[in-house]
Amino acid sequence: MKIAFAGTPLAAVPTLTALIASDHEVALVVTRPDAPAGRGRTLTSSPVADVAGMSGIPVLKTSDLSGHRDKFAAVDCVIVVAFGALVPRELLAAPKHGWINVHFSLLPQWRGAAPVQYAILSGDEFTGITTFQIDEGLDTGPMLAYLTTQIEPAETATALLDRLSIEGAQLALATLTSVENGSILPLHQPIDGISHAPKLTVSDARVRWDDPALAIDRRIRAVTKEPGAWTMHGEVRIKLGPVSVSPHVTDLAPGQVELREGEVLVGTGSHAIALDTVHEAGRNISDAKVWFNNQSSSVVFA
Repeated sequence: MKIAFAGTPLAAVPTLTALIASDHEVALVVTRPDAPAGRGRTLTSSPVADVAGMSGIPVLKTSDLSGHRDKFAAVDCVIVVAFGALVPRELLAAPKHGWINVHFSLLPQWRGAAPVQYAILSGDEFTGITTFQIDEGLDTGPMLAYLTTQIEPAETATALLDRLSIEGAQLALATLTSVENGSILPLHQPIDGISHAPKLTVSDARVRWDDPALAIDRRIRAVTKEPGAWTMHGEVRIKLGPVSVSPHVTDLAPGQVELREGEVLVGTGSHAIALDTVHEAGRNISDAKVWFNNQSSSVVFA
């Protein structure tokens, strides 16, 4: 088939790469405009734009798809992976086979921008990938195919998304094949089990030390590495890497930090958690024990 691809972040790259290597013709890549990145806030193209450019595929950089109907009417299908903008209603029927989204959850669970993060934050044991036909709603269209995978106990959102993006590329290819030969039957999403996953904010990433240890572990993993878990030590903001749970330590108050038997432990609403890395604002990432030994007074996170 002659297809277009719409996507922006690194998680979209495996699907684009797989499509380029397939028998399908990728005639157009659509991605978000260049955006400021890094400490210098330099305008930087998206990972998808970089891959398309190296492959010689025409790239349309836009956050507004309106006015480009002719481009989408010229292809058989548009594959979408984390593009970051809604498809206008008037464009939905422009390609012969419509727009197919690769979404990183088992719909109708976790519709929205952060399905991987919310799956971890909520303590889900399983998640997956769904391909579906885009309609006027937010991740509400008929499902085409899905696969299920287990979330590993220590898996961060970054690691899980990396894994799902690779598996999603293969699901996208299988879906395209089935759409092309007419062997797939779209199914309406169930009306039960609907949940939503809006983008997590910096405020969402702040650790609440009154929460139970397992909830804190999930929150930190869910926001690793973006926007990044953080807490306050006095007036200093500190980012925290993934932690481990210490179920036998229950005598620390929430936020109280101590070094015991070579571990930097922090009290929670239940039992303690052990820190691995600490990133104090304006400094380099440090081993938690090295950081703690450099403190001149008692440490309490807030």
